[in-house]
Amino acid sequence: MKERAYHEKVNLDNELKLREHLQALPHFCKEFFIGIEPTTSSRTRLAYAYDLGVFFEYMHENNPICSKTDIQEFPIAILDQIKAADIEEYLNWLKYYIKDDVEHTNNERGISRKLACLRSFYNYFFRMERITTNPAELVRMPKLHEKTIVRLDMDEVAYLLDEVESGENLTKRQKAYHAQTRKRDLAMMTLLLGTGIRVSECVGLDLTDVDFKNNGIKVHRKGGCESIVYFGDEVREALADYIEEREKILPAEGSANALFLSMQKKRINVRSVENLVKKYSRLVTTLKNITPHKLRSTYGTNLYQESGDIYLVADVLGHKDVNTTRKHYAAQEDERRRQAAKMVKLREK
Repeated sequence: MKERAYHEKVNLDNELKLREHLQALPHFCKEFFIGIEPTTSSRTRLAYAYDLGVFFEYMHENNPICSKTDIQEFPIAILDQIKAADIEEYLNWLKYYIKDDVEHTNNERGISRKLACLRSFYNYFFRMERITTNPAELVRMPKLHEKTIVRLDMDEVAYLLDEVESGENLTKRQKAYHAQTRKRDLAMMTLLLGTGIRVSECVGLDLTDVDFKNNGIKVHRKGGCESIVYFGDEVREALADYIEEREKILPAEGSANALFLSMQKKRINVRSVENLVKKYSRLVTTLKNITPHKLRSTYGTNLYQESGDIYLVADVLGHKDVNTTRKHYAAQEDERRRQAAKMVKLREK
């Protein structure tokens, strides 16, 4: 049987998880997920299923109307009986709650995403004329405060790669593993910092996705499209060094095409890469919480500072809307505008 591509496996796993979640949701939810499938990713649909599960559990436990019936038996008419005030109370509850003895919190962005889910849910059935009210649309979105871009400075980037390459400051236990994974870790870190690809795009790479002739990699972007991302000499050197070692490894079944392998010789997963980034970045800075996404921000910031071209940054990072990029790098744009004011002289003193 032909080995599935990474993104195909992810979509299949998400679909199976979605079906599990649907069993605990009201029967009419299935119609919603079929309806939004053409315009959403499997990851988004799975997140919606989880959020709807939390919403209906809350309503079942706290709303007198919803408490009379099992969640799976809710009629679609119950959506018309839930008011905007009920949704506002639910959003307030989301800030802190305990489920299965585990504490959960949501900041303004988490609450905003869960309201967006409810809006999409209600909008679908309102548009299909299955309900007559749309209370989710009456609830205001939380005000989102701008987040400071956390990234590595250029000297920190060099220090990080030095640490990955040498492993000098790792613990004795970590050094034992480092001897076996040094080339892989260096290739991954150099690739993330030198191209700005997402961690999911990194772990999804196959050996056949690397093209040394044109110094490019083929990545499967968010939303389903494929794109070629080009890399420089430093990335090329690190990748070539690792691939020479990778070709000597006999991978586990189902991971024959995977570029980056775990110690178990399976395709490395997102969590493992996140842990690697955390392990090495702590040697460089204890003040910044560095994640793979922060490495992406580091690349984007550096590219913008060098080029001054926000459209180029958006294209390379795979942002469909340049306003997404501009929002993230607005501070850099403002600083460039300040510098521009000093560049033009009207009269010589």
